[in-house]
Amino acid sequence: MNRTTQQNRPTFKDIFSAQQRISGPVKNTPLIESLALNNLLGCKIWCKCENLQGTGSFKLRGASNAISRLREQGISSDVATHSSGNHGAALARAARLDGRNAWVVMPENAVAAKIEAVKRYGGKVVFCEPNQIAREAGLARLVKQGFIPIPPYDHPDIIAGQGTVALEILSVKTDLDILMTPVGGGGLISGSAIIARHLNPAMTIIGAEPLGAADTAESFSRSCRVTTWQPDTIADGLRALVGELTFPIILDLVNQILTVTEEGLINAMELIFEHLDMTIEPSSATVIAAIMEYPSIFAEKEVGIVLSGGNIDTHKFPHLTKAGND
Repeated sequence: MNRTTQQNRPTFKDIFSAQQRISGPVKNTPLIESLALNNLLGCKIWCKCENLQGTGSFKLRGASNAISRLREQGISSDVATHSSGNHGAALARAARLDGRNAWVVMPENAVAAKIEAVKRYGGKVVFCEPNQIAREAGLARLVKQGFIPIPPYDHPDIIAGQGTVALEILSVKTDLDILMTPVGGGGLISGSAIIARHLNPAMTIIGAEPLGAADTAESFSRSCRVTTWQPDTIADGLRALVGELTFPIILDLVNQILTVTEEGLINAMELIFEHLDMTIEPSSATVIAAIMEYPSIFAEKEVGIVLSGGNIDTHKFPHLTKAGND
């Protein structure tokens, strides 16, 4: 691991500080149990409902922390990012609350509801081709114009903010056998892993991602970050490549990355809608799909999972749609 990565890696103290910093705009979301789900899936599941978070996803945590850190440093410039939607909406809201603008580079095939959410929270949308290179190039152009970059996951303040999810989970359930989150760029799982290893070193930490966006699983198996991948999945929030900063943390602290099928994602969304009366997006569904597709790993275990967001494409899944979050 290179020296720069080591220096930039957030610590438990950074995540604890982030929790204090964002306690105003960010909700401590419910951690719920369903006996029906436990019986169906053969393990005891605790669901951290970030689909009920402001802007409808966990992304508000990292964005709020990053904006607050800029304020602490006396930096008042407008900000910019690239995003499939959830981080863009979160950054737009956090920036607006702090009296600044947010510019968001989004793929032209982004979910319409997520585009509208970014605009609703005051974000300025700039469209690009639907690939990682185009997203990063679009952000680079905005940075040249003087905007402060707030990447969606590969940033210490973002990772620290996302890690507050696990801090909240483990403040309630300290004795979990397994903690599992979805994996896209890696901010959520890397921040969560830092917390879990600090508070319960024996805990098993698992990431879940779609087979059609399995760059993290491939990187994990090679112990070397994959730098190109053409994603093909309905889980639009997980189509980004795992980050240069997040991947070494994942490699060091995470036990396993499980891949799930597209059919599994849909089945998991339907299961949560039926038994918890909640709408979750396909990215969230990876963790439920993993339990359904790898039952022996989870059998009789106490499992904490993060339902990472609920911003669904209403045109694709009208039968699973519930009112969104403000």
